[in-house]
Amino acid sequence: MKQRTIFAAIVMTMASITATTSMARESIEVVGSSTVYPFSTVVAERYGRASGKATPKIESTGSGGGMKLFCSGVGTNYPDITNSSRRIKSSEFKKCQANGVTDVIEVQIGYDGIVIANSVTAPVMELSRKDLFLALAAKVPGVLEGELIENPYTTWQQVNPALPDTAIEVLGPPPTSGTRDAFAELGLEGGCKQIPWIKAMKKTDKNAYKDICHTIREDGRYIEAGENDNLIVQKLQANPAALGVFGFSFLDQNADKVQGTNIESVPPTFDSIADKSYPISRPLFFYVKKAHVGVVPGIEGYLREFTSERAWGEDGYLAEKGMIPLPIDERRVMGKNTRALTPMTGSEALH
Repeated sequence: MKQRTIFAAIVMTMASITATTSMARESIEVVGSSTVYPFSTVVAERYGRASGKATPKIESTGSGGGMKLFCSGVGTNYPDITNSSRRIKSSEFKKCQANGVTDVIEVQIGYDGIVIANSVTAPVMELSRKDLFLALAAKVPGVLEGELIENPYTTWQQVNPALPDTAIEVLGPPPTSGTRDAFAELGLEGGCKQIPWIKAMKKTDKNAYKDICHTIREDGRYIEAGENDNLIVQKLQANPAALGVFGFSFLDQNADKVQGTNIESVPPTFDSIADKSYPISRPLFFYVKKAHVGVVPGIEGYLREFTSERAWGEDGYLAEKGMIPLPIDERRVMGKNTRALTPMTGSEALH
């Protein structure tokens, strides 16, 4: 009797799992990066029209928020794909594995630049990565060698005498955003490590080094504006003295309203990001749950559309939207691996 009860419990549990993972939705569910959002949206619309199937549902949650949802489990209660404006972190990959999301397909789709922009009614700003660090870091070097102090700077001129005497006011994404992560790593850290004694800490105390270089001040000079980059554009229009941080595609699509800041004399353009001369550029990704392929209808078709030359090629419709394509050889390899549903090993993740 006891054995029968245990057997029945096992059967019921297995049936519950099967029902959760096999109950197909009408449409693919995609979460994640606000930067990748417009690209995945146009792919979803094209795929829906061409295939006659339900248009995938795309939600902008930020890269970190998307990873959290994506890695929470397998089954139709969880998203199938997550967009990311940075590579998956090792901790996120481990969380996926722990929650049964064991086969994850990584797709790098192209490149994007992180833009520091202002209203077209204001002068174009000329900044260095060191200027960005000194203006926005929580702690900055004091007078003495090795001294760190709470950031005292309130104007750009205090940061660098060559800059205008205007208040530091920067609108940017929250901690859940991949744009925020990449901005801290490429922008702030890029300036932070120009200070020799801080750079030396990277070899002796990586945690302290990262804390200094990546932690953004919270005294109102940097204003978290949510995951809606369009809202930042609107606020810059209303306040020409402010700067905003977002992906190049939003600058490209709103060139009549905002303009990009030159970083170390290099303007953020399609060509400067493609040839990597623009200092603050990053790869863009999405991640696919292999266990959902064949369960949720249309995933393979969506992947084929996204990795087609008409979409992500040099003359594709995503380039028209501001995405910088991968080189042709990289596109061929990435497309082949994606269509073969080749899962990542985990060694690719950020540590």
